[in-house]
Amino acid sequence: MTVLPSIAGPAHADHEPLPAGRTLTSYVVEPGDTVSGLAVRFHAWTAEIVAHNHLGRSGALQVGQRIEIPVVGDRAGGGSQATTWHHPDPEREKVRRVVAGTARNHGVDPQLALAVSWQESGWQMGVVSHADAIGAMQVLPSTARWMAHYAGRRLDLRRLGDNAKAGVLLLDVLSRHTQRRSHKIGAYYQGLGAVRRHGLYDETRAYVANVEAIKRRLEAGRPPS
Repeated sequence: MTVLPSIAGPAHADHEPLPAGRTLTSYVVEPGDTVSGLAVRFHAWTAEIVAHNHLGRSGALQVGQRIEIPVVGDRAGGGSQATTWHHPDPEREKVRRVVAGTARNHGVDPQLALAVSWQESGWQMGVVSHADAIGAMQVLPSTARWMAHYAGRRLDLRRLGDNAKAGVLLLDVLSRHTQRRSHKIGAYYQGLGAVRRHGLYDETRAYVANVEAIKRRLEAGRPPS
């Protein structure tokens, strides 16, 4: 995604005609947004967003670009508020958006990534654990070096985008090496090797239960707790 200065209007003045039952919602593109991710959030069709805004075959979005989203059916007019809870604190809401967007971009369940991040840091970047785990996803520097191989570049854990990418990539890698979701979540906390050797510790089981509970609340559009 190309970061450009704020763009005042939609990508094109002349929009494609819309099918019946659509209501247009204006939206300004934010870091981490993709057309498919916005379609899920707003209960819209990816192809309709692309066609209506003349985004071309790639469906590329620019940060700051104002687009119109054709919302479908009874969700129309409600925007993302119908399905997504937004944190009232702007900094935590920024973390929520970036983590969710990063998860979508990498094929990871956004609500799982958000639940892990809430359990780890309460969606706060300025958190460093006694073990030197850093940021919203509480990633160790050694883990970031490991995830850099998957990212294809060095990851700076002090930057929100890189921190989210490191944590999301770790969840993706763990999902390939564990059959059970409880073990994937547990391995994020306990470490994959330790889970393989010992199973889940009691404290890890409590961690998994908390993450699962947070995930259910987010899926229901309720605040995490």
